Amino acid sequence: MIEIIFDKNTATFTVDDMLLFKKKAFAWATHFEVVSYLDSNQHASKYSKYEALLAVGAEDEIFPNEKEQSSFETLKSFYKTKKDWLFGFLTYDLKNEIEDLHSNNIDNIELPNLHFFQPKIVIEFSEKEIRIHSKYEKAISVFEKINQTSSLDQTTFSNKKIERKDIQQRISKEEYLETIGQIKSHIGKGNIYEMNFCQEFFVEEAEVNPYVLFEQFNEIGKAPFAAFYKFKNKYLLCESPERFVTKQDQKIISQPIKGTIKRGATVEEDEQLKKQLYHSPKDRSENVMIVDLVRNDFGKSCKAGSVEVEELFGIYSFEQVHQMISTIVGELEEEIHFVDAIKNAYPMGSMTGAPKIRAMELIEQFEKTKRGLYSGAVGYITPAGDFDFNVVIRSMIYNSDKKYLSYQTGGAIVFDSSPEGEYEECLLKAKGFYEVIENSIDRKDQGKTDHS
Repeated sequence: MIEIIFDKNTATFTVDDMLLFKKKAFAWATHFEVVSYLDSNQHASKYSKYEALLAVGAEDEIFPNEKEQSSFETLKSFYKTKKDWLFGFLTYDLKNEIEDLHSNNIDNIELPNLHFFQPKIVIEFSEKEIRIHSKYEKAISVFEKINQTSSLDQTTFSNKKIERKDIQQRISKEEYLETIGQIKSHIGKGNIYEMNFCQEFFVEEAEVNPYVLFEQFNEIGKAPFAAFYKFKNKYLLCESPERFVTKQDQKIISQPIKGTIKRGATVEEDEQLKKQLYHSPKDRSENVMIVDLVRNDFGKSCKAGSVEVEELFGIYSFEQVHQMISTIVGELEEEIHFVDAIKNAYPMGSMTGAPKIRAMELIEQFEKTKRGLYSGAVGYITPAGDFDFNVVIRSMIYNSDKKYLSYQTGGAIVFDSSPEGEYEECLLKAKGFYEVIENSIDRKDQGKTDHS
């Protein structure tokens, strides 16, 4: 271990086994009341700055009352006061502060619309080094405490066994297929061009260790925008492949996903499926509509002529699926506050549809569960005002007081969508959720899994 001292509260250390150190740091974080852990799982990309970030402890925090209708202004003031690292989440239902909309569906998680905190300790992870920023104790002390911490014991999953049959669906398959027909009717009438329709899978009386569950989920997903977030008695366990928006100096970048296909059983089949996704007229149609929507959203914040599509229909491979991802970039106007740039693009078009407002009205009409943090965003803001936020998809959200575990998933509906095909896509996206539940049973009960 080589230590490079900046001052007693900030230092950089080399680490021989970064994966082990990340596991130890995550286990160490379980002792804090507020935790944000963001993990790229070694998906290095052009716009990624960190292998991982861990923020713990709240020096100060904000979670505006829903009735205040001023969450974005509160965040602006919070940043202006602190000019420090801030970590937090934005829920989908902030839409109600941006537009004349509402959210009255079932909500068993009960999160505020927004939460940000100024951490007591921030750890930056790179390939071989970590940098520790600590407000109250020497950075070397934090490093030593983490090194002395054991990784989490993954042989213990829950106090109460969860079986596959315990997973319920808020919408039956029959109702789902019927709803797709109604959405397509709206598309046929020209009310919308595309709509993201989601359904909830959930477990009641779920007594789980969310830290262990996240590690198991992350081993399966290995997503580039994985996130664990603890706020009071609520936990986010996120395996997102999608970036919402990042800011680097005056440049902002969004990378919406539209288009999903399974991985192949062989190298040859895998390549064929990638080509199939790339040439799919339906997926291209979905993707380009969202690209246009993002371009329009960026146009509210960026200099004229600076918004462009850097990559269209890029095909990227993840553990269980291939995805079609496009990249849109723009240069912020000098007078635009970075929080307003987030607000002007929110909620992300990949999770609404087009046109955005009408799509969100129909989402509220047809869906049965309040989205809350699902299809919201989690990320960080640096002291310099740069930021990076994901799209909260492929995520479990857990209310430990209610013992309620939720997983929502969905897809973009266009005129030529197949109801059966859309339903199968939902199940494909829920595969990681089912797998981690089944694997947890295997570990707890020596492989005796109930597949009923």
